[in-house]
Amino acid sequence: MSKPQWNRRHVLSAVGAASALAAMPLRAQDSAASTAAASGGNEIRIGQSAHLTGPLGPTFLPVVKGQQLAIDEVNRKGGIQGRPVKLITLDDAYDAKKCVENVNTLIDKEKVVALFGLASSPNVGAVLPILLEKKVPLIGVYTGLPALRAKQHPYFFTTMASYRDEIAQMVRNLVTLQKPNIGLVYQNAPFGQMMKPVVEEVAKELGANLVAMVPLEANGSDAVACAQSLAAAKPQAVMFMAFGPSMIPFVKAVRAYVGVPIYAVSIANSPALLKAMGDDARGLAFTQIAPYPFRQTTALTRDLAAEASRAGIEVGYDHMFGYVNMRILLEVIRRAGKQITSASIVRAIEGMNKYDPGGFPVSFGPNKHHGSAFVEIAIVGPGGRWIR
Repeated sequence: MSKPQWNRRHVLSAVGAASALAAMPLRAQDSAASTAAASGGNEIRIGQSAHLTGPLGPTFLPVVKGQQLAIDEVNRKGGIQGRPVKLITLDDAYDAKKCVENVNTLIDKEKVVALFGLASSPNVGAVLPILLEKKVPLIGVYTGLPALRAKQHPYFFTTMASYRDEIAQMVRNLVTLQKPNIGLVYQNAPFGQMMKPVVEEVAKELGANLVAMVPLEANGSDAVACAQSLAAAKPQAVMFMAFGPSMIPFVKAVRAYVGVPIYAVSIANSPALLKAMGDDARGLAFTQIAPYPFRQTTALTRDLAAEASRAGIEVGYDHMFGYVNMRILLEVIRRAGKQITSASIVRAIEGMNKYDPGGFPVSFGPNKHHGSAFVEIAIVGPGGRWIR
């Protein structure tokens, strides 16, 4: 069987119009104190290109903090084989060309053994050919675009569910609740346009009826008209395939004109937006692809709570997102043997058939590069508290 050819043409086909797609931006921070805590040997260097600047930069700071908590934890305990782990992050300002430049710098100059936590579908798509050329793995990205996972890539591994997994969980939930007549609202931008056919396919598979499919402008300027179109179709629930500021006027309009449950994908779960919505956020249902972090009922949630307490952080879903993602990568590095190289990391993750950091099992293999399909639904309760 020949290896897949992830050339420019294939990438363009996979991500389609995703060059305008916003995604989870990240900002990683090196911790000199935690790096110094581990002694002996050279640093184990991991590289990340992320959105450090721009208006979206601060939005996902909790994810970044979660990543760093995991690194601080391992370095405080002596690192891996006595070697400190260092995450080197370069800013790409959500520009795919800059991301490619950063990745080349990380591999060629910084000598990282693996890439981690790249964000946005256009950036990940642009980097896939480089991974093949340089034989360096990318583990744990912050995008769930199904097209990027459709064809196995020898150096690309994901740790979280895809958007298709999230959509399927939504539809299953609504069908189980006997609400099969669904109104779909999708962002009139690449993200929504790519999700629309996925929703149609999943709805058909699971026996749901899409009684309306309505586009919504990214700024939400047509939210009232969108809600009125939905109301005419009399859906039993609404699926929201969008994210960003359009959610605020849209939710208000649906409350006024439609009055049915609203389900949204995890990428729309912005703490800042939920806070801005106030009482309108209550009752919103979101898919979540990281474990529920608010009860210390598993080893993973207890570990995160302990590290967050040490750092003076109140945990949320985004902290867990970054923390568990990094925990998985660190376990892969532990299994990579005494000589930690890009090749040994690929062998280690492909050999990691079963791993559970304490409440989030993942499974990889030579022909299984996407380790989790975990999705659950959480609802915004009184005071913005999450309810499962």
